[in-house]
Amino acid sequence: MSLHSLLRTSLAAALFAAGAVHAQTGNATAEQATAMVKKGVAFIKANGKDKGYAEVSTKGGQFTDRDLYLVVYGLDGVVRAHGANEKMVGKNLLDLKDVDGKPFVKERVDLAQSKGTFWQDYKFTNPVSKKIEPKRMYCEKLDDAVVCGGIYK
Repeated sequence: MSLHSLLRTSLAAALFAAGAVHAQTGNATAEQATAMVKKGVAFIKANGKDKGYAEVSTKGGQFTDRDLYLVVYGLDGVVRAHGANEKMVGKNLLDLKDVDGKPFVKERVDLAQSKGTFWQDYKFTNPVSKKIEPKRMYCEKLDDAVVCGGIYK
């Protein structure tokens, strides 16, 4: 390989790597949230609830990416897994409300039972900015639980 070809190949590889890194900055997209929820559902189905919920709750694991992380709620409102705050696991948050007074956990459980797959809007603290921001959550019902991942607007 000539020096010119080697430099061109190296430059192309560097530009590709820079683009890949750039693509992972900023907020997650709706498509990324949907894909992560589907990946989480498949992982839980393949590995069982214990291993699946543990993996979802692993900070920095495969189910967290910037401001995108998965949460799993039982249909009773109890947090089964939480990718941003493992201290929430085991807590019943059915009565939790956002800053506008919206009972978003109860709404999420009700939507899981009536629709199965849905998007939900509410306000929540962004783990990256630490500010309360509008959030859009994509959710899929899985047996007696609902698996969700959301984006900040």
